[in-house]
Amino acid sequence: MSTATDAKNLLKGGEWLIKESSPFETFTPEDFTEEQRMIRDMCNQFLDAEVFPILDRIDSLEPGLMKSLVTKAGEQGLLATAFPEEYGGLGKDFVTSTIINEYLGAGHSFSVAVAAHTGIGTLPILYFGTPEQKEKYIPKLITGEWAGAYGLTEPNAGSDALSAKTTAKLSADGKHYLLNGQKCWITNGGFAQVYTVFAKVDGDKFTGFIVERGMEGFTQGPEEHKMGIKGSSTVQLYFQDAKIPVENVLGEIGKGHKIAFNILNIGRLKLCAATIGAARKSMSSTIEYAKTREQFKQAIANFGAIKHKLAEMAIGLFVAESALYRTANWIAEKEKELLSAGKPFNESLLGAAEEYAIECAILKVAGSEVLNLVVDEGVQIHGGNGFSAEYNISRAYRDSRINRIFEGTNEINRLLILDMTLKRAMGGKLDLMGPAFAVQKELMSIPDFGAEDEAPFAKEKKLVANLKKAILMTAGAAVQKLMMKIDSEQEILMNLADMAILTFNAESVLLRVMNMTDKQGDAATSLQQDILRTYLFDAADKVNKAGKDAINAFADGDEQRMILMGLKRFTKAEPFNMKDARRRIAEKVIADGKYSF
Repeated sequence: MSTATDAKNLLKGGEWLIKESSPFETFTPEDFTEEQRMIRDMCNQFLDAEVFPILDRIDSLEPGLMKSLVTKAGEQGLLATAFPEEYGGLGKDFVTSTIINEYLGAGHSFSVAVAAHTGIGTLPILYFGTPEQKEKYIPKLITGEWAGAYGLTEPNAGSDALSAKTTAKLSADGKHYLLNGQKCWITNGGFAQVYTVFAKVDGDKFTGFIVERGMEGFTQGPEEHKMGIKGSSTVQLYFQDAKIPVENVLGEIGKGHKIAFNILNIGRLKLCAATIGAARKSMSSTIEYAKTREQFKQAIANFGAIKHKLAEMAIGLFVAESALYRTANWIAEKEKELLSAGKPFNESLLGAAEEYAIECAILKVAGSEVLNLVVDEGVQIHGGNGFSAEYNISRAYRDSRINRIFEGTNEINRLLILDMTLKRAMGGKLDLMGPAFAVQKELMSIPDFGAEDEAPFAKEKKLVANLKKAILMTAGAAVQKLMMKIDSEQEILMNLADMAILTFNAESVLLRVMNMTDKQGDAATSLQQDILRTYLFDAADKVNKAGKDAINAFADGDEQRMILMGLKRFTKAEPFNMKDARRRIAEKVIADGKYSF
């Protein structure tokens, strides 16, 4: 049975909320090709050979070291995967490039450098550059001969990137733009040769520029001393009448926001991939510690409290993987569809990523918060040793914190989830009205107490469908009540975002487990079913809590009582012994000495 998504059945962005997905049209990590598995193994081997043995040297910012590692990765083809063959790339699909981001994601500061280089450091030129710009820069960037960086953030322009103060003015002879201003938190800034920098032409036209190291008037500050990712080069950039040739304008004058925000969609998904890779590595080292650390005359891995923590790590990882590859394949299929429709290469992937911008925001939040759980509990399991720099979990803990800030803070991404969903609905791209009215009608009807569907996973499918109804009901009532004021009710928006994140993840893991069970049978997937049911039971409670918080903030009286009754109805889950399920999951990873799913 084919698992490849059929383009004609491809869901639109956000459409998962109102349509049922087929497990047999859902891509999962079990569907990796032999070549993709080989690439995954190459990434693991590269980290084992080149990165893990010298983590302390990397963190000390040894001059030239990080650049040499980026170059080595380029020599092995690890930077070239997603780039066109005409520029020396390998021309692989989006899923394959996602695999590389995931499996290099365990490399601490190195992972940050590579992700910035192949993503925000190179993609703006690839997708928005002129043929001449691409020919000049892309071949050197994808071999690692040159390194790339990205200058968007300023001291007073972070989440509100368009409030940037850096200016660009055409010189009197018309040959250069003179840039004046400052950029901060520039990853790879200390060793990059090529920078995509944003400035306002004539004070208001937000525009991208390609800046090279050594251009007159362009300097950099010293390396920042950071809490984590200490080996990642992070500097400020300074422009004092910096002379940038007019041919280095990137894209159109005044259209820099298209570059900045379109690249972020891809970056958010890739960040989720990297956090999963980092979480897997940290979880495996924590399991090994728990198996060897003895207290009360036995390994601490034998204790129920530790098993609970290890199971939660495994559940979080399995769920995040499921959501990641479901979305990555949607983007890959949408890109093919756009290419087939005659869209040029540079518009196809960006258009595909924009289509699934909602899901990319969900993934960014979900992945970074799973990693946060894994490293936090990892330190706890290590006890006092977890607070010591002798143990790598200490580095992992410090390095993880930035991921909830990178690529738009998790708060900004949560706010974007409902904002983008409503905009798609108002733009006619997503029919929310019909399903929302159907839920309202259902609320007024008597619940169906008929015979239970006995089909495999019927109860789980019904619960996921009901969680979607809970979102439609709560969000619909909030929009109806608050109207244009909803944008200022950020707490409610974040409650609704949490409901969406939990439900998207729940459906993703359900589809993956249904797919696996169909192919392998119940016995072979019993632990994956434990993961599914444990996550679903927890998710129903969390959706209920987030929904109640939202409803209590905008409704009162009879309206409030009715919506709360509906929420209770839609988040009701069958009783399930999660303790025993978690123990079974934990005993598997303990026996294997690593994340084993």
